[in-house]
Amino acid sequence: MSEAIQHIVDGAALGSFYAIFALGIALIFGIMRLVNFAHGELIMVGAFAIYLTRTLAWPLIVLAAIGASVAIALITERVAFRPVRGASPATLLITSFAVSYLLQSGARLVFTSLPKSADIHPLLRRSFTVGDVFVSWLTVFTIAVTAGLLVALAFFLRATPMGTQMRAAAEDFDAARLCAVDANRVVAVSFALSGLLAGAAALLIVGETGTLFPTMGLTPVLFGFTAAVIGGMGSLPGAVLGGYVLGAGSTVLTNTLPHGVAPFRDALLFGLVMLVLTVRPEGILRARGTVTRV
Repeated sequence: MSEAIQHIVDGAALGSFYAIFALGIALIFGIMRLVNFAHGELIMVGAFAIYLTRTLAWPLIVLAAIGASVAIALITERVAFRPVRGASPATLLITSFAVSYLLQSGARLVFTSLPKSADIHPLLRRSFTVGDVFVSWLTVFTIAVTAGLLVALAFFLRATPMGTQMRAAAEDFDAARLCAVDANRVVAVSFALSGLLAGAAALLIVGETGTLFPTMGLTPVLFGFTAAVIGGMGSLPGAVLGGYVLGAGSTVLTNTLPHGVAPFRDALLFGLVMLVLTVRPEGILRARGTVTRV
């Protein structure tokens, strides 16, 4: 029983990581039908903000990480994505890759390619036990932050005028604009929220690994995109569900695979993802929005 509970705790923590990654991607896709592969670089920007402010008090580190990610998200939306918003999906995709490599190259130019180290708070390195279950404070922090962000985002989307406009735009942008929804404002707020999620993800990643480098966003965006696809691309509840399904699957494989096969865990995990999508190609929860024009 203790071993099963331990696996559940580990799976919940990993699923929380994937859920935050997936939410940032699904949020932009729901509004613009854009798979923003530059989202990983927003996480990287937040991580380097942590590095630059590592000697300050932890509340200032948190503000710096989130503020930097939100600022870069808004800048890229205004400079890179707004001019091509009405272009084809292929153009939007290429633009996201261009932004991604531009931010990576800028980080290499300023910080070099060598890994850097940073710390947020000593408490995150500590742990405790509940019976025979080992729990780190980082796990508690990760699950709590993810739950708090999910509740706050759900409240924002359901109980505020801007949230209502964003949900309307996600379902049918043309109809929403006919109802006087400001397209520029809705998209900018969506990017700002994705930047906030990226900043939170940067805090969790740096808290876990203590290491940052210019290409650190590649793995999070890959797993986030996969979780969003599993859950149903464009569905925010689906993105969260996909993140936890991916986390649970990864934890199960980690604890059941023989030692010699363990290095191929991710390959087997993505094989299972392909199997799920073969059975249900639209994902677990289909998004209601179908109109892609903006």
